[in-house]
Amino acid sequence: MAKKKPAPKASPQLSTQTDLSHNAIPEIAEALNGLVADSYALYTKTKNFHWHVSGPHFRDYHLLFDDQATEIFATVDDLAERVRKLGARTVHSIGEIARLQTIKDNDKDYVAPGAMLTELMNDNKLVIKRMRAAHEIADKHDDVATASILENFIDAAEKRNWFLFEASRRG
Repeated sequence: MAKKKPAPKASPQLSTQTDLSHNAIPEIAEALNGLVADSYALYTKTKNFHWHVSGPHFRDYHLLFDDQATEIFATVDDLAERVRKLGARTVHSIGEIARLQTIKDNDKDYVAPGAMLTELMNDNKLVIKRMRAAHEIADKHDDVATASILENFIDAAEKRNWFLFEASRRG
């Protein structure tokens, strides 16, 4: 009778080369995965508003929302890849995004352009706040690479928020 081979053992944590402690990895990954989820949610909302904006400033808002959506979407890959570089698991599905996101969806049939600007400003502020919290976690664990990525993303989010604010001041 042939000897049965033992099944390969599944590792609870993906393995990668990092000098960060194994205690640091889940904490940093959790913060970054929350940002991945919020970035997807903010991207989707920004594209929704891009598709549905109307009114006298249609062209300006349409282009602004499209530019911002493109920028937000680009952050998702960097955040998720950072999680993977640390040897952790990142977001797998829309359902997981829905469970992790703090950005509220907007399913209304009509949203006034001014309300779109205000809502996106508030959502960007929420993302900035979560990025700062993730930065604190990265700093606590001497994860300068994650901190550096977040610093650039915080600056970009603040710029998005500034543009939304200035656009909202129109007459």
